[in-house]
Amino acid sequence: MIEVRTGTTVYKTFTSDRNWYLPSQALPEGTYTWRVRPATSTDWSAERSFVITAASVKFEVPEDATIIANLKNKARPRGLQTGLPVYSAWPADLRAERGQYMTWMINEVVRLMTELAPVSDANWPLKTGTVQTAENAAQNSLVRSQINKTTRQLEASALLYRLTKETRYLTEAVRRGDELAALDPTGPTSYVNQDQAARQITTGLMKAIDLLAGDLDETRRSRWLGIVTVRGNEIYTQLQKGGARLDQYPFESHAVTNIGFLALISALGVGEIPDAEKWFKFCFRYYVSSLSPWSGAEGGFANGTAYAEYALDYNIQIWQQLGRATGVDLFKKPWSAGFLRFFQQFVPPGSKTHLFGDGQETAPVLKFMKAFALRFATPEAAWYANNLSGNEDPLSYLQGPYPMPARTVATPKPPPNAALFGTIGWAAFHSDMADANRTSVYFKSSPYGSFNHSHGDQNGFVLKKGATPLIVAAGWYDWYDSPLWNNWYRQTKAANGITYNGGIGQNVTGYAETMARNGRIISYSSSPRMEYVAGDATPAYAGALSNAIRRLWYLRASDVVVIHDKLSSSTAKTFEWNMHAQAPITVSGNNLTVTKDGKSVCIRPILTSNLRFEKRAGSTPMAGIYEEHGTYVKTVAATSDEFLVVLDVGCKNTPITWSDTSSGRVLTVGRDSMTIPR
Repeated sequence: MIEVRTGTTVYKTFTSDRNWYLPSQALPEGTYTWRVRPATSTDWSAERSFVITAASVKFEVPEDATIIANLKNKARPRGLQTGLPVYSAWPADLRAERGQYMTWMINEVVRLMTELAPVSDANWPLKTGTVQTAENAAQNSLVRSQINKTTRQLEASALLYRLTKETRYLTEAVRRGDELAALDPTGPTSYVNQDQAARQITTGLMKAIDLLAGDLDETRRSRWLGIVTVRGNEIYTQLQKGGARLDQYPFESHAVTNIGFLALISALGVGEIPDAEKWFKFCFRYYVSSLSPWSGAEGGFANGTAYAEYALDYNIQIWQQLGRATGVDLFKKPWSAGFLRFFQQFVPPGSKTHLFGDGQETAPVLKFMKAFALRFATPEAAWYANNLSGNEDPLSYLQGPYPMPARTVATPKPPPNAALFGTIGWAAFHSDMADANRTSVYFKSSPYGSFNHSHGDQNGFVLKKGATPLIVAAGWYDWYDSPLWNNWYRQTKAANGITYNGGIGQNVTGYAETMARNGRIISYSSSPRMEYVAGDATPAYAGALSNAIRRLWYLRASDVVVIHDKLSSSTAKTFEWNMHAQAPITVSGNNLTVTKDGKSVCIRPILTSNLRFEKRAGSTPMAGIYEEHGTYVKTVAATSDEFLVVLDVGCKNTPITWSDTSSGRVLTVGRDSMTIPR
């Protein structure tokens, strides 16, 4: 039982057979508390409070029974916007907005009619299961790639047939659907062997059934629905194991995505697949109530921006059709708006690489961010969409709302120049978001630690100038749980963080660790002239250090970064301040210079006692990428020590003065001063 109170008055009670509950109606404005108790006990939990104000965003989801009844009465295609004419009858304004996307989609589908090879179980000799080997990883990647291409061709062909009524697209959709329906649900594309392929096959067939509606012959339609039933039940069976294990373990990244795909499959299948109602009641409300486990309305994504991009791709694949079918628009959920702000800050226009975690060295695929931004009618969303290079994928754009929400904004404007995402422990500082040549400083000290796709980079930072990475994390992502991944890529020595005694860093042993080895933001302030953040990464060292505090200032007026580390341990250690660059590190004593693509940063330590700089070897970098690695090393082992380093972006030789008196320590850079704790 869940009890909600205002003061001492019980406002409402709810019952739930899951460990969460989503009311179907918003509560009035007010201050509330809530508590829970199991049906078998009279003991209540501690109370928690929440407040609903005039600024709270209303997001209501009707009861399952209401949505299911509406789905059964909804004409197909359920997943497309109603009222739009066929392509030949498009009015001038519609043709002007998306005529080019139609041309791109037609050209792609027609080309792949001859170029895209058929898929067959014979293409993949292994049943890989959960075993992690290089051979299995390679096949899983191949299966995912080939299935993605075929399901895309199926959906695109079905969409073009719906928009044009040209028989050639129906013929192509039937051919690709038959290929997918012929794959063995217990073979290489089974959920156990390759869950990403399994969900794409099931979703692709169900989307095509919806788009083709009455134009698909009944025999084929029945066969495809049968395959969707078999594969859908396998997804459902796996997700509901252990009494809906996501309720207890919400950070299982594949399952979080798969439950969203099952929500869409079930919404499109209700009324024709008997089991679809069971699937829908299991997954839909869970999915829309908690789109991401990483944060609330803030929208942060702890697994890094590369995996946030992948989630974005899946969200767009799911949300448009799911929203049209059910009437629940997930782009309106507060978390979704926060997720867009996350991308604006950590993947601003011009970004050439991702940030923090697996895939951080890869280039962002900006069509996904552009697509997401276009679906928000805010000035910041319009600015972001307008300033991202390239175009949205035509397959998602042609199924998007008309008119596109961001296109309706009269005056776009850039987002703020600084942001803190406290629930994931990330901060971003920009010299001027509107300037393509902006300086960007990123800091991370995350309560999620090195869990899953995250790395041992608590209190780590990254520095970029415009599109150019100057100080970056090192290494590359060959495959999950590989020797390279374990021994170098996710280690602290490959990040811009603190190690000791020859590269020993934060404890990242085990890819399913408990998040206890983590960091946290302990202080943050923002002003037009100066930004500040501090993180505590002590727990990440699993007892090896008794204090690991990093303070970082970004001085916007002088375009300088100041970093202070305070470290201590019960036993004497030689502490190390690591940095990495994708260009040569020029050394002059303890002063360093990194220059890449005409952009530079000069690095100067202020506390130079018992300090030397040395270059270090790293793992073999990704093909086509140059890397150098270095560290400031304390030459004397100590139980406590500190580093104070100034990074002068552009190597302007900014004046620096340092005073160490009995009353305090002050660092002055240009016209800005800051107190450095003892």
